[in-house]
Amino acid sequence: MAKKFTLGKGLSALIPEETEDLRDENNKMLISINKIKSDEEQPRKLFDSEKIAELAESIKAHGIIQPLILRQYMEDKYIIVAGERRWRAAKMVGLKEIPAVIMELSDRDILEISLIENIQRQDLNPIEEALAYRKLLNDFKITQEELSKRIGKSRVAITNTIRLINLDERVQQYIIESILTEGHGRVLLTISDKQKQYELAQQVIDEKLSVRELERLIKKVNDKEEKDNINENINQNINGLNPYYKEVKNQLQNYFGTKVSISNKKNKGKIEIEYYSEEDLQRILDIMNM
Repeated sequence: MAKKFTLGKGLSALIPEETEDLRDENNKMLISINKIKSDEEQPRKLFDSEKIAELAESIKAHGIIQPLILRQYMEDKYIIVAGERRWRAAKMVGLKEIPAVIMELSDRDILEISLIENIQRQDLNPIEEALAYRKLLNDFKITQEELSKRIGKSRVAITNTIRLINLDERVQQYIIESILTEGHGRVLLTISDKQKQYELAQQVIDEKLSVRELERLIKKVNDKEEKDNINENINQNINGLNPYYKEVKNQLQNYFGTKVSISNKKNKGKIEIEYYSEEDLQRILDIMNM
């Protein structure tokens, strides 16, 4: 039976330290490449064809040094847990068999290993990383604090990455394709209107704006909107709200445990929730299940 290893400490915890274990036929074996398939739940969706080709040349010259990690799902059928790039490159070279270690793992273990492997190798783009985090949090009911300990990233970093999923889908695609950076995406999140996010993203691309230049652009846009609305809003404050909005404000303040402001004009407006530290922000995001 395949040996089971501890999770949560990175890839080094997934592979036996004793080299003789890897040489043991019960652990390392040659598997027909046609009996192996990729994992549909694999966090990484995009693979650089040029890098796969480079890896294929290396495999042609030196063979596969590190075995794949597989899980058996049917008799003589296996799913890749770690090593999909090696598998793709081996297929490109035309190998019939590849070395692998078969492990008994749960769906949760597989997703966690794939995520850790790709993060450690910096193979995921920010959107893939965000989707993988969300899947771990939602499917396996773990907290961001638990996830932080497992993958070795701060809770704030995880929260900021997950928030990228709230961007307009077209903007997300720009980040996936490395046309925009994750930093650009975080700045664009300060704009709630997704069409405006997209328009500003287009401007960033057309004018080759840096993250700092985008911040200044958004500030100018916001200042103009505020100036356009100042005459209409100048006399409006919470005392001017009708009883319904006052009650909503009180309910929100009790729910979030912090100050909440509501502005309203012609049945449209905005809600502002105040926070006073990174920890306070995270507390509010946890309440919102974000």
